[in-house]
Amino acid sequence: MSGTLYLVPTPIGNLGDLSPRCRETLEAADFIAAEDTRVSLKLFNHLGLKKQLVSYYEHNKRESGKRIVERLLAGETCALVTDAGTPAISDPGEDLVRLCAENGIPVCAVCGPCAAVTALAVSGLPTARFCFEGFLSVNKKSRREHLDALRSETRTMIFYEAPHKLAATLSDLRDHFGGERRISLCRELTKLHEEILRLTLDEAIAHCAETPPRGEYVLILAGAEATQDEDRSEETALAKARRYLAAGMSKKDAARLAAEETGFPKNALYDKIKQD
Repeated sequence: MSGTLYLVPTPIGNLGDLSPRCRETLEAADFIAAEDTRVSLKLFNHLGLKKQLVSYYEHNKRESGKRIVERLLAGETCALVTDAGTPAISDPGEDLVRLCAENGIPVCAVCGPCAAVTALAVSGLPTARFCFEGFLSVNKKSRREHLDALRSETRTMIFYEAPHKLAATLSDLRDHFGGERRISLCRELTKLHEEILRLTLDEAIAHCAETPPRGEYVLILAGAEATQDEDRSEETALAKARRYLAAGMSKKDAARLAAEETGFPKNALYDKIKQD
């Protein structure tokens, strides 16, 4: 009988956010897979926790993932942690979860901190419908296609960004969505110097020019204003389909999902994106 992979969230800033269940799961695991063992070791030293740590990150996930799965199939239990927040969200843990699913290994998610949801909750922007876009690609073409596909998005959008890339990202967002679009810049969440700024894109760019960005950012961007017939429009349906394509979906799946969301005919939509 195989073991279980546990997805264990770690604090995004305040160490007090680690729940008793998270701690119990870490203590009970046979070994812990960590994105950066040095970062995780600091947390575990704080907790007085001594466990075998194995490295699992973007550039070794293929080899390390295979070894982790072999140990799970042999009956061991593994707790997966990322540097901060919930594993598998904009994180290579996504691939390990997929491997476990393919091999019939149980995966259990423990609830806990997530920077995206924390920032959304305090953003002051609509929370009923939102989409998580993660980090934008550094490749100019992929980045442009990603943002082009979001032009008609009416849901609140969530992005992650590093401080040294923030100014360029805000400029690109303004180019695609206009300077009056509302955005919340959320940094150092749950930490001593937490800051939430609710601005327009023009104001955000001006602020960053005056105050050099510091710390990791979550950007919460307002969606486009919806019109009565928007969800059935060809333009909206195509934008959604192209967004799914940019995220790596097949044309068939992208057309199907966009059609389900907008009511636009799936076959007509598929024919349109085949011509792109």
